[in-house]
Amino acid sequence: MADANFTLQRDAYGRLVFLAENGIRHEGVTPVRAFPIAAPDEGISLVNYEGHEVAWTDRLADLPDDTRQLIEEELTSREFVPEIESIAAVSSFACPSTWQVSTDRGPAELVLKGEEDIRRLSQTRLLIADANGIQFLVRDLNRLDRHSRKLLDRFL
Repeated sequence: MADANFTLQRDAYGRLVFLAENGIRHEGVTPVRAFPIAAPDEGISLVNYEGHEVAWTDRLADLPDDTRQLIEEELTSREFVPEIESIAAVSSFACPSTWQVSTDRGPAELVLKGEEDIRRLSQTRLLIADANGIQFLVRDLNRLDRHSRKLLDRFL
């Protein structure tokens, strides 16, 4: 259902409830980004508890303010992808290694199990999975300081 007219609200348990224009109701819907890193505000799907899509919108900005706010709140509560701003130190250039990093959410420590856990998303963008399954984003390699790039280059 592409860009359908619908409303969203929260039930007494805080779950999102989808109300279609034709009166169909789906409780416990979940917003899912089609392109969470490359285009986080484009291509948003609402899926029901069985994983079936009940609505789609091309752009989050096209939705009414109250609906957009509910979707953004839900996405924020589920998504945690800290962005690495600098790499202070690595324990070893052999894996596994422990990295001391500064992120947009504060200082962090991540354990890199293997070089295959660094995934190149584009020429300048990386996604790094730590041993605990947390995804760390390097949005732009060129924006990292020289020391951070030098450390990262040893693993690429």
